[in-house]
Amino acid sequence: MVDDQPEGPAGRVGTSSARHARRGGGLPGFVARRLLQALAAGIGASVVVWALLPLAPGDPAERVLRSRGVAEPTQEEIQATRAALGLDRPLIEQYGSWLGRAVRGDFSESYQTRKPVFGEIADRLPATLLLAVTATLLAIAVAVPAALIAAAFHGRWPDGLLRGFSLLGAGVPAFLLGLLVLYLVVLRLGLGQVLADGKLSQVWLPAAVLAFARAAEWSRLLRAGLLDALSSGYAAVATARGAGRARVLVVHALPNASIPFLTAVGVGFGALVGGAPIIETVFSWPGVGNYVVTAINSRDMPVIQTFTALAAIVYVTSSVVVDVAVAALHPPSRQRT
Repeated sequence: MVDDQPEGPAGRVGTSSARHARRGGGLPGFVARRLLQALAAGIGASVVVWALLPLAPGDPAERVLRSRGVAEPTQEEIQATRAALGLDRPLIEQYGSWLGRAVRGDFSESYQTRKPVFGEIADRLPATLLLAVTATLLAIAVAVPAALIAAAFHGRWPDGLLRGFSLLGAGVPAFLLGLLVLYLVVLRLGLGQVLADGKLSQVWLPAAVLAFARAAEWSRLLRAGLLDALSSGYAAVATARGAGRARVLVVHALPNASIPFLTAVGVGFGALVGGAPIIETVFSWPGVGNYVVTAINSRDMPVIQTFTALAAIVYVTSSVVVDVAVAALHPPSRQRT
């Protein structure tokens, strides 16, 4: 018996998988290449940050002394502190020393707290992950139905409403939206807390602010994919065979429009983990981002360096996970990576 479901790009996975496996790359080679890219991204980001940090105003040694209660550090005290921190050595030597320790799992100590940086970040990472996961789920929950509705009513007012939402999401800075939400919802309406505690009950406001721009971007991307899928031949065949508009949209168009959407979600999640310091600071969320903002203000170089490298690795790794899933389902995508 012949299956009456039209075959789209997602329906040719089995044949393509065998063909690409015979070409020698295969999924293991694809994963290995992407993991090497993640490692290279982390090292590259750390090199860039280490090269730029000396250009920032202020002396880390002087700030360390002031944080320890020395109101007016002398030049002798500053020079002694620089020597103790290793800041009197050439920049390339400082970086080589940090990288050598980092490879062994030692990310140095914070200038301010004198505690291991990796432990400090690990303590705050669960709060950041909770925020990023919640924001991602909220964005998906908004983006998918919004894109489906816009595609179903293409050219009509629901579609125009989504385009307006997309423009608004792209144009409003996250920190401005965060301050507005903090003022209206927390201070005026009395909902939530000014000082968040890192618990699930307090994650919704900062997560909603982070999800706003992502939902706008992802819904626009998925809408475009749905419209492209609806204009394809297999969608026309399904319609000719009597499938309703909703069935064609959900059963045939959505699976074939999901690959770029899933890729965007993976990249977006990595960006949320490494790129939420401003929102964490606005909502006093006790995550890694808030900790790093404090480190930037105090020129705490080991913290900044470690966070940058780890954020780059997380960013690329999250996209690797999605790329692997996409490559497993749609092998031709491996050849484009």
